[in-house]
Amino acid sequence: MKLKFTKMHGAGNDFVVIDGINQQIDFTPAQWQQLADRRFGVGADQMLVVEKPQSADVDFRYRIYNADGGEVEQCGNGSRAFVKFVTDKGLTDKRTIRVETMSGVIEPRLEADGSITVDMGAPVLEPERVPFNATGLQGRREGDDLLWPLDVNGKTDWFSVVSMGNPHAVQVVDDAQAAAVELDGPAIEHHLRFPRRVNAGFMQIVDRHSIRLRVFERGAGETLACGTGACAAVVAGIRRGLLDSPVKVATRGGELSIAWAGPGNSVMLTGPAVSVFEGEIEL
Repeated sequence: MKLKFTKMHGAGNDFVVIDGINQQIDFTPAQWQQLADRRFGVGADQMLVVEKPQSADVDFRYRIYNADGGEVEQCGNGSRAFVKFVTDKGLTDKRTIRVETMSGVIEPRLEADGSITVDMGAPVLEPERVPFNATGLQGRREGDDLLWPLDVNGKTDWFSVVSMGNPHAVQVVDDAQAAAVELDGPAIEHHLRFPRRVNAGFMQIVDRHSIRLRVFERGAGETLACGTGACAAVVAGIRRGLLDSPVKVATRGGELSIAWAGPGNSVMLTGPAVSVFEGEIEL
């Protein structure tokens, strides 16, 4: 079949975005992997599929596939690309839309300056709901957070565990640029304490309103930016007493802005979304 697509990115986190309303999309994991392949396919961190909603009170359904072909719950940068896509394609004229995801409903908003703000919902902070298996571990209190020790490549690192609709393990590092992301990222992602694997965040505190961040994403490897990872890192930093909202997050692909008023409140993610090119590929 011939598949029409749009290549997009949000702060360098790149996507193949597909209209699943006017095209029939029923791919195998191998086909998703082919699309994501940067030599034999289009190349992307994630594939995003726009579908008709399954509920009457939402505007669209949004499905996300990682480069390894697995479907995942949430993608913050992708949600901004989603808004630009449906707006550019004339699929909606709303400035705020309600979007159904695997992990619940989100409400992205197109701002007057072209940036997009996404209500990512309230973070999940209970370890068992992340999910994270803390059985037998002794946590360490820091501010309002409880850090957990994990053995990573023969050393013990301390992590905040947070779900933003998908699981994150966040550690503070002295220098994000020098962090052992490629070495430690896979070990953290596949750690047995995380039954659904995990996104590994390496956060450097710059000041109380600014961090540098690298994220090794579950099923994709290190990406140039990770929206849910930025949200999780800021939540962890605020709970640990290291940050105050709002926080600028410098990633390798650009800057994101995160605001969070504390437990029970939604995390607000603001950043860019860019269309790169449109194309057609035969699968």
